[in-house]
Amino acid sequence: MLFLRIASVLTLIHCILHTVGGVFSSPKPEEMPVVEAMKAHTFDVMGSMRSFWDFLFGYGLGVTITLLIQSLLFWQLATMSKSNAAWTRPIIALFFFNFVAMSVVVWRYFFTAPAITELLIAACLATAYFTAAAPA
Repeated sequence: MLFLRIASVLTLIHCILHTVGGVFSSPKPEEMPVVEAMKAHTFDVMGSMRSFWDFLFGYGLGVTITLLIQSLLFWQLATMSKSNAAWTRPIIALFFFNFVAMSVVVWRYFFTAPAITELLIAACLATAYFTAAAPA
């Protein structure tokens, strides 16, 4: 299905830009005091000493991994939907709702570009859902 392939490519682009522009980007000089403070203060979390920087960086890597896996899954679903659209539709619907919800979170707590990307992916998933053969 074309729209699942487009969603796959958009998700891969989102993954790459999130990784390069977010996770592994260097903080701006005005951000350095905050980053240093996040790194400097550690606390016990279930027996491990962690900082807020550890959580921020770790969650950023987690988002990268999740986006990569979603991209690969959408590509596989496009192939599978050709022979069994009824089976793939519920999965497509779940990811549609995931990307709509994430776009709201990203819009509220981050910034516009990834929110728009998430909405474009959601639109592709919605189109893929409705253009797939109706369930038997």
